Amino acid sequence: MLCLEMWYMISIIILTGHFKDAVIVVGSLSICMNVDGWEDMLFIGINAAISVRVSNELGLGHPRATKYSVYITVFQSLLIGTLCMIFILAVRNHLAIFFTNSRDLQEAVADLAWLLGITILLNSVQHVISGVVIGGGWRGLVAYINLGSYYVYGNPLGYMLGYVADYGVVGLWAGMIAELALQTLLLSFVLYRIDWNKEVEQSAERLRKWGGQDFEAEETLVPEPTKVLP
Repeated sequence: MLCLEMWYMISIIILTGHFKDAVIVVGSLSICMNVDGWEDMLFIGINAAISVRVSNELGLGHPRATKYSVYITVFQSLLIGTLCMIFILAVRNHLAIFFTNSRDLQEAVADLAWLLGITILLNSVQHVISGVVIGGGWRGLVAYINLGSYYVYGNPLGYMLGYVADYGVVGLWAGMIAELALQTLLLSFVLYRIDWNKEVEQSAERLRKWGGQDFEAEETLVPEPTKVLP
């Protein structure tokens, strides 16, 4: 699934090579993608962590702990993504200094900074929700959502906005943002519909079937109140 995302980004860079002033366009987009890649490393790590946490909690039979972990992680990731977006917008005029001393490239990167900020914000949520759904055993569904969002919806839309509507690199990137938004909405809907108690039961059934041992999900026992003798 990460390969689908990386190939999609590379395809956008290839498509920008046909625009006017291709050197500036490709250079500015590559710088922005590089910065986005740094941010991706953080949220891909959170993706793996929450995936393992969800699968472990489900295996232990803790639906409430699973739900709590998901909400806290999504909220924290959204907060980090928001802070990163604010930082990018605040330093947009100086963002490319670390990569080039070309004034034209620096201005081109500054013009794309708002798109980069939105992408970072969406990635902060999308990666984490993907990890949650994968940890719940829905890997196939996530793969289909990614494939459809990237190559059936996002890529054609970006091409139409970039070349047909003549919005250039902004149109191509707008297609990617639309794809990320669709992917996030679909995964959020899947997450909203998940019944964690049912997932615990299914995890227990898988352990009985594949683990070769009897396993029963832990149940939260509420102690009866102590009766006070008169």
